[in-house]
Amino acid sequence: MNKIDFVLPWVDGDDPDWQRQRAAYANDAYDSRAAAQYRDWGTLKYWFRAVEKYAPWVNSIFFITCGQTPKWLNTHHPKLRVVTHSDYIPANCLPTFSANPIELNLHRIEGLAEQFVYFNDDTFLTAPVSEEDFFRDGLPCDAALLSSLIPSVKNEVITYILFNDLLLINSNFSKRDALKNQPGKWFSLRYGSGLFRNLYYLPVGKFPGFIDPHLPNSFLKSSFEDVWKIEGDYLDEVCKNRFRTARDVNQYLMRYWQLVTGRFIPRNPKIGAAFTVGMDDRAIENAVFNQRFRMICINDNPSLDDIDGEKQWLLSLFERMFPEKSSFEN
Repeated sequence: MNKIDFVLPWVDGDDPDWQRQRAAYANDAYDSRAAAQYRDWGTLKYWFRAVEKYAPWVNSIFFITCGQTPKWLNTHHPKLRVVTHSDYIPANCLPTFSANPIELNLHRIEGLAEQFVYFNDDTFLTAPVSEEDFFRDGLPCDAALLSSLIPSVKNEVITYILFNDLLLINSNFSKRDALKNQPGKWFSLRYGSGLFRNLYYLPVGKFPGFIDPHLPNSFLKSSFEDVWKIEGDYLDEVCKNRFRTARDVNQYLMRYWQLVTGRFIPRNPKIGAAFTVGMDDRAIENAVFNQRFRMICINDNPSLDDIDGEKQWLLSLFERMFPEKSSFEN
C-alpha cells in the first residue's frame, strides 16, 4: 500500500488579529453568514483524537493555517507537518480569506504524498477506517453519481462556483465518452439505489451535476497537476481572489476531473453523512455513538441563535466520544 496523507486546513475566526487583517481587505460586512465560514467550534483536538483512534495508519497529517497554531497542539509530533499559506500558495495570492486558493494549490505542498485525503475541520472520523476506504489499486475511492445543479438561494456564491466547476468539465470532456469508456465505474452496484440516478441522466448530453457528499475527499496529487496544465490561467485568476466570488472554482473541480477521467474506484456513498448543527442534533448524536457511518460532516448554521449553547453541547458530545488525549496534544 502506498503512503496516504491527510490534509486539514484550519483557521481561528475568533482571533482578533486575524479579524483585523480580514477587515483591512474586506469590502463586506462581517455578518452571521460570513462569520459561519470561519467560526471555530473548538472541536479541532477531537479531530486529531479521532484520527489517532480510527486511522493510526495515516502517513502524515498536513495541518494548513495562516500562521495560527493552537497552544495545545504538539507541533513536534513525528506525523504532523504544520504548513502555512506562504509555504505553498504563490505570494501574489496572499493573504487569502477564501478556501479556494488554499484548496487549488495543494499539489504545491512540499512532501505531500501522491495519495492524500482532504478534510475540512467540520468533517470527522466516527468509526475505524482502512486505507481501502480511501484508495484501492492506487486510485481514489469515490461515488460517481449524477445530479441536477439547481440554484435555489439568492446570492449563494457556492452555487456559482459549482456551475463554474461543471463548465470547465463540460468544456474539456464528453459525457458520452466518459460513460462509454468506464461503464463499470458509472453503473456500479456499490452505489445501491443511487445507480438509478445515472440511468435517469443517461439521455442528457452534458454532465448536469454531481452528488457532492460533504465528506473527506480522496485525491491524487497528479490530478491537481493535470488540471493546472490545462486550466492554469483560469485557476491563477481564481487564486488571486482574496474572498470567494461568483467566478471561482473549488476542489470539486479536481474531484470531478478524477471522476470523468475514470481515475477512481467506485465506493458506497453511505460510508458517511452530513448534518447541520442546531437542526440535526439528535441525528449527530446517534451517528457519533452508534457508528452508523465511518465519517460525518457537521455543517455550521448561520441562523443559529444560541451559539454558545450549541457549542457546549457539541464539545460535550465529542468529549464523551473521545475522552482520552491524543499524542498530538501537549
